Amino acid sequence: MKAYSEDTIQTELKELKDWSFINDGIEKKFTFLDFTHALGFIVQVGVMAEKRNHHPELFNVYNKVTIRLTTHDAEGVTDKDIELAKAIEKLQ
Repeated sequence: MKAYSEDTIQTELKELKDWSFINDGIEKKFTFLDFTHALGFIVQVGVMAEKRNHHPELFNVYNKVTIRLTTHDAEGVTDKDIELAKAIEKLQ
């Protein structure tokens, strides 16, 4: 699988609210009411990612979650990342 060009990534990001292209990946920060809600979101993302066999980098501090998507084999952003980001957006 080939990584997208930066132009293609920027075009795809127009459909994804608040996602940013940083260091060969796309990232978004989420804020929740409390830790319990943040953890529930992480679990939902984890189940979704496991079904797709594509695993995000997840960072959590109390009610804040940052998700980073990149396809390590392709050394950049691919269809897998964009599709998972779109699915994550539907959880909100």
